[in-house]
Amino acid sequence: MNSDFRTKPLNPDLSVELTLSELSQVDLNDLCDATDSAIESGGGFGWVDLPAREILERFWQGVITMPNRLLFIARLDGVICGTAQLICPSKNNEAQSFSCNLTTHFIAPWARGYGLANKILREVEQAAREREFEIINLDVRETQKAAISLYESHGYKVFGTHPHYAKVNGAIIQGIYYYKDLSDSGV
Repeated sequence: MNSDFRTKPLNPDLSVELTLSELSQVDLNDLCDATDSAIESGGGFGWVDLPAREILERFWQGVITMPNRLLFIARLDGVICGTAQLICPSKNNEAQSFSCNLTTHFIAPWARGYGLANKILREVEQAAREREFEIINLDVRETQKAAISLYESHGYKVFGTHPHYAKVNGAIIQGIYYYKDLSDSGV
């Protein structure tokens, strides 16, 4: 049983946007709440335990100030409920200037089931194409079955695994590494 008190709206307003400036205090609070919810459900993009609120706030404020990171936020009825980041290579990394990385892609449990993970992934891919990236790389814990299914349905290909990728509650978890060739006309 879902312990979240929120009920699913019948005709929700769904949106994804690229955040180019500072977050308002309301948006920062919503983002931290969504992150907390994702961490508690096991999808905290590396966090296992909830960090202190000020650490989480500093993390997200830092993301916005980084020139090589693009933060995409998903909203359900105006409330931030998820994110994804597109990490672009630094200017001195000419050898890998054709590729970028996707990270911190999550939707809070209370906002799942509306297609927002799919919507935000499409927006990230479009932004990567507009910036003339040819490849997107990402990695995920093997326990993140919904994420794995989403990425594979979008044409991401496995190129490797790491048997000791993460440690969660004392258990070692394998990681899966993916890439997508954005020039493929498939998905």
